[in-house]
Amino acid sequence: MEIEFLLNGRTVRAKSFDPQTTLLDFVRARGLTGAKEGCAEGECGACTVVMVKERGYVPVNSCLLFLPMAAGQEIYTVEALAGSGRLAEVQQAVAENGGSQCGYCTPGFVMSLFAEQYRPGREGACDIHAMSGNLCRCTGYRPIRDAARALGAAPGDAFRERLARPAPRVEPMQCDGFARPGTLAECRRLMDQHPEARLIAGGTDLAVESNLRLRRFPYLISLEAPEELRGFRESESEVEIGAGLTLSEVGQAWRSVPLLEEWLPLFASPLIRNRATLGGNLATASPIGDAAPLLLALDARVRIAGSGAERTLPLDRFFLEYRKTALEAGELLVSIVIPKPLPSVARFYKAAKRRMDDISTVAACLAIDLDAGGRVRRARLAYGGVAPVPMRATEAENAILGARWNQASVEKAQQVLAKTLHPIGDHRGSAAYRLALAQSLLEKFWWEQRGEAAA
Repeated sequence: MEIEFLLNGRTVRAKSFDPQTTLLDFVRARGLTGAKEGCAEGECGACTVVMVKERGYVPVNSCLLFLPMAAGQEIYTVEALAGSGRLAEVQQAVAENGGSQCGYCTPGFVMSLFAEQYRPGREGACDIHAMSGNLCRCTGYRPIRDAARALGAAPGDAFRERLARPAPRVEPMQCDGFARPGTLAECRRLMDQHPEARLIAGGTDLAVESNLRLRRFPYLISLEAPEELRGFRESESEVEIGAGLTLSEVGQAWRSVPLLEEWLPLFASPLIRNRATLGGNLATASPIGDAAPLLLALDARVRIAGSGAERTLPLDRFFLEYRKTALEAGELLVSIVIPKPLPSVARFYKAAKRRMDDISTVAACLAIDLDAGGRVRRARLAYGGVAPVPMRATEAENAILGARWNQASVEKAQQVLAKTLHPIGDHRGSAAYRLALAQSLLEKFWWEQRGEAAA
C-alpha cells in the first residue's frame, strides 16, 4: 500500500499505513510539528494546513483528513512559508503586532491568514473572519486582527506564481481499506463488494468518530472524485446542488441569495466549510445539523441513487429517526433540489453558546408567503435541536394558514409548538430552554418581518 502527494513542494510517499492515520499525525512524524493537535475535532484550528485548489490556497483541518485523502493533492504546512530562511509577510505581521504568546495556536492562525492574503480576487484588507476557525486561549484576538489588517496584496513570490498553474485534480485511487472511485457507477460497485463500508466525503464527522471515539471502519469509500456529485444547476423552476459540493463551494456557486448569506457564516467555520459537504451534513442525520432546517424550509427534495432506479424524496421524509435516514443499503445521496420561487420572506437563526464556530442548541429556518391581504398563504417552520431529527412544525404551520400575519397568529403558533415539540435536555440546554427558544425565534421572525414591511 502506497500513496503519493506533494508536501511543501516536494513529492512524498507514504507506505504501509493505517488508512485512518490522519494527515496531522503523518506530517508531525516527518518533523513538521508546526501543525498541532488541540481538539482532534476541527474546532480549534491548531492543525491548519492549506491545500491547493482551483479557488486558491484552501485552509483545512489536518486532524480531519485521513492520509489516503491526500493522495495526489498538494499541501503546505507552516514550515514552507519561511523556507528561504526569512519569515513570510504573514508571519512577520503576526510577530510585529504581538499576535503570539504561548504560540501553540499561532501556526494555525498563520496558515488561515496566509490563505486569505493570497486569495485570488481579494480587494482591500484581509477578511478577519477567514480566521474564525482558529481559536486562541491566551493572546486575545485584537493583535491577531491587527496583523491581518496590516497585510497588503500578496507578494509576487513563488506562492503567488503557483496559483497561476492548475490545481491537482482529485483522481481515483485505491489502497488497503480505502477507495476513491472516479464515477458513481464505480462507487456503487464498491458498495456492493463491501457492504460493511462507510462512505466518507469531507470527513468532518467520520474523522471525529475515529479521533475521539476510536471507531475503526473496515472499509472507507471516498465520494470526493465522482463528478456526478459535484454539479450545480439553476433554472427558472429549481436549483440543484450536488451532494458532493463543499459548503464553501455551495456559497460560491449560489450567490446573491440573502438567506444563504445569513446561513453560511453561522455554519461551523471556514476550515470546516472547506471540507464538509452539503450531502454529508444531511446524510449524518444529526438533529442539530445546520443544513436541514434551511432546506426543509425551502421544500427541498433529495435525489437518491442505488443499484436500482434513481428516486426522489421530499427532505421531510428523509429523516426517519435519530441518526437514521431513508437511504437503503447500496444507496447514496446524489443531489439536493430546491424549487423556485423561493419564499418571499425567510430567515435563518442559530442559537448557540458562541455566535461563530459552534454547535447549535436550536437552529431554525422560518419562511412565509403572504397574499395581497396580508394573510398567510404558505408557511414553513423548520427546526433543528428540538426533536430526534430535524423537523418541520407542520401543526404550527397549519394553525396560521389563511390567518393574518400578526401577533395573534404568532401566539397561536407558539401555543401549538408548546404542545407538539418535545426536545430533550443536555449540556447545551434544557428541554424547557429549547422549547422557549423555538417559540421566541418565531416571534423574532415576525418582528423583523414587520419592521421590514414598515420600512
